[in-house]
Amino acid sequence: MDLSTLRVDFPLIAGRPDLVYLDSAATSQKPRRVIESLKRFYETLNANVHRGAYRLSAEATEAYEEARKRLARFLNANPQEIVFVRNTTEAMNLVAYAWGLRNLKEGDEVLVTEMEHHAGLVPWHLVAGLKGAKVKAIPLTEEGRLDLSALEGLLTERTRVVSLVHMSNVLGTINPVAEIAKKAKEVGALVVVDGAQSAPHLPVDVKALGADFFALSGHKMLGPTGAGVLWGRYPVLEEMGPFLGGGEMIREVHVDRSTYAPPPQRFEAGTPPIAEAIALGEAACYLMEVGMEKVFAHDRALLEYALKRLEEVPRLRVYGPRGEDRGGVIPFTLGRLHAHDLATFLDQEGIAVRAGHHCAQPLHRKLGLAATTRASFYLYNTKEEVDRFVEALLRIQAKYRAWL
Repeated sequence: MDLSTLRVDFPLIAGRPDLVYLDSAATSQKPRRVIESLKRFYETLNANVHRGAYRLSAEATEAYEEARKRLARFLNANPQEIVFVRNTTEAMNLVAYAWGLRNLKEGDEVLVTEMEHHAGLVPWHLVAGLKGAKVKAIPLTEEGRLDLSALEGLLTERTRVVSLVHMSNVLGTINPVAEIAKKAKEVGALVVVDGAQSAPHLPVDVKALGADFFALSGHKMLGPTGAGVLWGRYPVLEEMGPFLGGGEMIREVHVDRSTYAPPPQRFEAGTPPIAEAIALGEAACYLMEVGMEKVFAHDRALLEYALKRLEEVPRLRVYGPRGEDRGGVIPFTLGRLHAHDLATFLDQEGIAVRAGHHCAQPLHRKLGLAATTRASFYLYNTKEEVDRFVEALLRIQAKYRAWL
């Protein structure tokens, strides 16, 4: 599925023909209508939400709550289950503290995976350390998939939480969340899904996943920075205490005690990212109009084409599984070249890629690497850009062949 005609919708992409942007796993470019949504809010709607009796505030509130409804449609959820946060990292911390701090006890276990982003690890480390709980991991196979044969031994009556990434930001592996969630529920565990990479690229139906929480970052799915979503099953949200305290999230406040608003307001203390949330709603509409099935098919076509072409580059090694359970992410090494040097050389050729451990040190440790260089695709990328990427790698390989 070729979506290259959409490139004109993206001012930076259309205005920089010299640039091949292959770093959408870090952050996506923004379509004009999302940028204009931000501008329009500040020019015509700028007022605080939920707090004003005047018309402008009511209009801002209506736009903000409409964004919540749009994100609910995007995830096949109910609007009252959509909590606006800054990003996936904040969403994962919200769950770890608002649920974990109140429910975990000494000897309990949190099950994660070896491919987690640090946002899916560190919050659980912090809370587990406070409560005397343990963090364990589902191991990886050599192909870069989760070793599901290990689940039987890892899931026990002590397992209180299973927290896993839907799609790896390094390997591109798409994990069988629904299958794992079903097994987790058999032992009564809460299921938390990091959807930072899957939400922008795959059709996501949170009800079908069988999870209790799903987190996403708006800036990776064509939206602005500073706005993301935590979806939670309403009965679970309703039982949780607040994450942050202050204005907006209260019902009554006395000098010595407080009561709290129902979800989602309970988890949106203070003035929210109003303009950013509205623009994220616009981004969700854009993706729904394109069709997430088409987005995924486009990513997959670019991935398969790139994997085939990269076989032409001597000494280049690609990591991650081969098959339908992989999104448009390619981590690679080139001989003895350091990942940062390789990214710099590619930048000199007009190719923007990411280098480092990609906030996934345990995964790189598993691979025996300190860092990789990573190319990632999105709906505005083309096969011609893949060709430019591979041809640049061939020139770099030829230039440093003796050293490699």
